[in-house]
Amino acid sequence: MQQDLNRVIEQVSKEKGIDKAILINALENAMVSAAKKTFGHQRKIEAQYNPEIGEVELFEAKLVVEEVQDPAVEITLEEARESLDPDAEVGDELLSKLDTSSFGRIAAQAAKQNIVQRVRDAEREIIYNEFKGREAQLVNGIVQRFEKKNIIVNLGRTDAILPEKEQVPRERYRQGDRIRAYILSVEMTSRGPQIVLSRTHPGILVKLFEQEVPEIYEGIVEVKGAAREPGGRAKIAVSSNDLDVDPVGACVGMKGTRVQAVVQELRGEKIDIIHWTADQAEYVCRALAPAKVSKIIIDDEEHNMEVIVPDDQLSLAIGKKGQNVRLASRLTGWRIDVRSESEADEETRRARASLGAIPGVNDMVAELLYQAGFKSAEELAEADLETILEIDGVGPEKAEGVYRASREYVAEKRRKEEAEKAAALAGTESSEADRPGDVTEGVGQQEK
Repeated sequence: MQQDLNRVIEQVSKEKGIDKAILINALENAMVSAAKKTFGHQRKIEAQYNPEIGEVELFEAKLVVEEVQDPAVEITLEEARESLDPDAEVGDELLSKLDTSSFGRIAAQAAKQNIVQRVRDAEREIIYNEFKGREAQLVNGIVQRFEKKNIIVNLGRTDAILPEKEQVPRERYRQGDRIRAYILSVEMTSRGPQIVLSRTHPGILVKLFEQEVPEIYEGIVEVKGAAREPGGRAKIAVSSNDLDVDPVGACVGMKGTRVQAVVQELRGEKIDIIHWTADQAEYVCRALAPAKVSKIIIDDEEHNMEVIVPDDQLSLAIGKKGQNVRLASRLTGWRIDVRSESEADEETRRARASLGAIPGVNDMVAELLYQAGFKSAEELAEADLETILEIDGVGPEKAEGVYRASREYVAEKRRKEEAEKAAALAGTESSEADRPGDVTEGVGQQEK
């Protein structure tokens, strides 16, 4: 019977993956707690597991003194020498074994609960440490149940949650379905480790390609970025560390087998694979594929790119409900403004005309101002002189003249506009004043 405890510790340790030392410590603490409930909390009681007999032994510690003040923790020298140790001296702390047969049912139950709690805490800690190291990895599980609109997924040793916001809108699951998801976060809560999964995170796309493309796993092909609109379309940028390996071809696979495996796992989500390049303008052009780009204007300060495309490519570049340009922007990290060639040409014509209308600004200076980013006389008038002085080809003297002329021109233009508005308003009011007051009355008088 006593050896059963050794077997229980061994079995629990293997099944739960808990170190035997943790279980033994839990047993000893539980026995001390139960003993104090039986013999009194003021007594100094220690526990020690004896593996040879498969039993937790309890000992009571008492201090040897000349005169006892507290019988619960002290013993006289005479009594100590008589019952515990013939060689005892004042100041010694002596241990005596306690009889555990007098443990009551309540104390035994408390010990059991203590052990169960300690085992549960140890198990939670092990599960937390195991999954904490697997954040940003893929995990396979089985749909266990549904809580409101969240899905509870059984991962084997524990359950995880797939929140509604991390689910792909058109994906539907039933109890018992197998599911593959991305570990978004692992947190320790009062109820144990909480593992949050995702099916919408771009990381799931990257990890799926890692599994399907050996070159990515081996580090020959590198994933530089990924962007998704879950359930619709995704873009992934890849580069190769080996000149002989085509990164896009490696991800597509023979007859598209590799990319199709990823598409199948993502329930038909369309995937664009883009060859990454350090040239940011070229990278944005590739990210906007399948649309063709005519011209790009880069604004480094605003981190913005103005992309000009042929008229027949505009809808392709923007994509359905703006999806293509939105994904390209997320993938590259640039704010992208897509316009057609005809729209850009019209804006250029208007800008040159507006700048050319400033007194003293010829076609060449208007072109230099336009290339510097000014699109109207108003924009030029609102700029500071230092900005205009920095424009190559204008010159300091010309820049100052243009600056003054633009401000005078715009001010005069606004005065004229205000005068025209006032005249138009005055004309409206005078026409209303000249109108007959009561036409029907006049008609009636003529009839009389």
